[in-house]
Amino acid sequence: MRYVRGIALFVAGIFVGTLVMQVRAQQNANTAHRINHVGIRVTDYQKSLDFYTKILGFKVAYAFPPNPDGSPSTTFLQVNKDTFIEMAAANAQQPAGLNHFGVYTEDANATVAKIRAAGGTANDPRSGGPSGSILSNVTDPDMIRIEINQQGPTSMMGKAMAAWK
Repeated sequence: MRYVRGIALFVAGIFVGTLVMQVRAQQNANTAHRINHVGIRVTDYQKSLDFYTKILGFKVAYAFPPNPDGSPSTTFLQVNKDTFIEMAAANAQQPAGLNHFGVYTEDANATVAKIRAAGGTANDPRSGGPSGSILSNVTDPDMIRIEINQQGPTSMMGKAMAAWK
């Protein structure tokens, strides 16, 4: 009888352990994406840069070269290891305020496929150019742009995350 009870407890333990592992795997799959940046447009670039660096204490992770007319283009401010603010100047086509938010993924192609399979629309992943990112855009029902982004270790953002102290 003890032998049967021991086997029953062993089998129950295997069952519960397997169930817990499946739940944990599903939770990890659901958290594979995270917000990693917010894109904003600002009216006074230098004033905003001073605010974010001198008042809030965020560091400049990297910046793209100035526009051909010499005006600043885009600066990424690092809030913590993997959270950034993407700051660019406002203009007639893109007024000051929230421009988009970025969702980090390990695999942009798989994320785009999952969005499409669920009935959403996403651009094909593309190179982020000099940033080294892989990007895709999705628009929510209220026309808010969501940038799906994959950051490899050699991307500018990947390097900034790796160098965070």
